[in-house]
Amino acid sequence: MKITYWSDFACPYCYIGNTRLKRAIEELEIRDDVEFDIHAFELDQNAPKDVESTTVERFALKYGLSIEGAQKEVDNISKLGIGEGIDFKYSKTLYTNTRDAHRLMKLAQDKYDSDVADRLSDLLFDAYFSKNLKLADSKVLMDISKKAGLDELDTENVLSSSLYDDEVQKDEEIALANGIHGVPFYLLDGKYSVPGALSYDDFKTVLNQIITENRMDDDKDANACRDGVCRL
Repeated sequence: MKITYWSDFACPYCYIGNTRLKRAIEELEIRDDVEFDIHAFELDQNAPKDVESTTVERFALKYGLSIEGAQKEVDNISKLGIGEGIDFKYSKTLYTNTRDAHRLMKLAQDKYDSDVADRLSDLLFDAYFSKNLKLADSKVLMDISKKAGLDELDTENVLSSSLYDDEVQKDEEIALANGIHGVPFYLLDGKYSVPGALSYDDFKTVLNQIITENRMDDDKDANACRDGVCRL
């Protein structure tokens, strides 16, 4: 089963959604049968390289809320993350540009195996939402990449150049061309489009549906040719 999804490492619902999805996959014991295909989607391509406002201030400005109202919304989102077992500290996040983080993900997908890419994704989310680090900081990204299993020289080459910039841009252009204007956005096995973070139970239901359909397709294929005759 191939799971393609668009996300940004500064998106709280992307982290929450991915956590729920992976939990459902583990519960169904299909992890070895799942291939993740991660695509970049920057929520703000023009985000600054350094922090210019708190998360609550930025949230209030973006959605036209009072500081008190924004704080309540941010706290509610944090509760969702905490409910998934994440040390989720959304109000303390340091919002900066995520392009370099996405470029490193492209490096991981290009030169390493899927486990490294998946581990890098988890570490980037954890760095932003739990450790509250700046994802535009090269030293932070170097440390995360090393923990994920990327070669230090490979990481340095990416961060000191524009490598994989075109690939990130292409991901975002493909998303927009297909009507994807928000993240997370999941395409499960090429059959089901899921815009947003489903609940754990809903992810599990959809995955079970796909498993059932795939088994039925396999049975049809097995019965298509028998006794020296291939039938429609």
